[in-house]
Amino acid sequence: MQRQSQILAILCGAPFLAGLDLFVVNVAFTDIGASFPGHSLGTQSWILSGYAIAYAALLVPAGRLADRIGNRPAFVAGLVIFTAASAAAAASPTLGALIGFRVLQAVGAAALTPTSLGLLIHAVPAERRAFSVRIWAATNALAAALGPVVGGFLVELSWRWIFLINVPLGVVLVFAALRRVPDYRVPDPERVLDLRGAALLTVGVGALAFALVEDSNRLLAFAVAAVALAGFAVNTARHRAPLIDPALFQVRTFAWANIAILIFSASFAAGLLVGILYLQNVWGYSAIRTGLAIAPGPLMVPLFALGGAALTKRWPAGWLAAVGCVLWALGSVLLLTSVSPEPSYVADVLPGWLIGGIGVGLTLPTILASATAQLPPARSATGSAVVNMSRQIGTVLGVSIVVAVLGDGSFVRTWWVIAVLALVAAVASLGLTPARHLAVHAPR
Repeated sequence: MQRQSQILAILCGAPFLAGLDLFVVNVAFTDIGASFPGHSLGTQSWILSGYAIAYAALLVPAGRLADRIGNRPAFVAGLVIFTAASAAAAASPTLGALIGFRVLQAVGAAALTPTSLGLLIHAVPAERRAFSVRIWAATNALAAALGPVVGGFLVELSWRWIFLINVPLGVVLVFAALRRVPDYRVPDPERVLDLRGAALLTVGVGALAFALVEDSNRLLAFAVAAVALAGFAVNTARHRAPLIDPALFQVRTFAWANIAILIFSASFAAGLLVGILYLQNVWGYSAIRTGLAIAPGPLMVPLFALGGAALTKRWPAGWLAAVGCVLWALGSVLLLTSVSPEPSYVADVLPGWLIGGIGVGLTLPTILASATAQLPPARSATGSAVVNMSRQIGTVLGVSIVVAVLGDGSFVRTWWVIAVLALVAAVASLGLTPARHLAVHAPR
């Protein structure tokens, strides 16, 4: 049991580190922009979007490769790349260099995220698997809670410290993984890796994400995405060992989880970023004060993520996730109807932020746990990669919504869009059904 706890800590620690980096950057967004003046909000947004685009595009190829060569080698390699790129990002002399190193960080994160879940699924007994997956999902939410606070304190020294802090933590995790985490390899991996499918999916998802965040050449990017993704679909139908097995989407929970998490992630990413921008740019909060103001909402997430495990014994997963989406929407409505140019945090921000945090705690872990519950072990890393790809595309969409709608300074309109997206995600979440209520023939 102690060894399993150590493995759980390592495999949750790595994606926590990647998630912490993402949410720390949210708080440092304004300070980074001040260090590199003369760039528009759209250009600065590539600090966030460049990471998310590369992450989304590479998740599935990395997960599929891990299924073939072994999850632990891919996991350790991802950690090494992420740690090295963090050190380089801290030393960035220009905004362009920082964006480039952020993309390299995403390469490492794309390798470590699906493999961490794949290794976890095989390292714990079947009866503890669902609970362990919820803990894995909750660590990302905990990163959202601690990220703004940690980032606020580090930014007071320099925004470069938000990247430097990854280096010692990453080194510790690498050595711990090599010593403690057992490898898992698919018993009979396909000898032929679908390189054409990997290239087409990477180009398609990357072009789609680019089109969502960039005004210039948007039509060309959409055209490239459409051609590449259509080519990927044709290749998948013809290839004897495609990158993504179409049979995965015959699993009801997996198919609906991808739809729900894409829409909800767009709402969540937009809500987090616009909340930070409002506190800093309208109320004039410092980075530390912003982090402390943001923290109470995300702190609700791990609490209700773990509490949601008990609720799944009484409620179908789809209903639980839908209730969480509605609570996030309610929190957004409270924020848009309460906030004013005059700071009044306890009365105007805290209630909506707490309700929204509870909603996220019920939604994200439930969707992630349901998505992988019915997949066969041989496709665990690939399935996790697909779900996280959908999540990252949603994140890119959320950031692009903030950039587009905030062009005229309309915070209220942005919060309305966030609430509507959450309600749409609630409807999609109803397609989820817990494993014990379904007799699903998993793909082989």
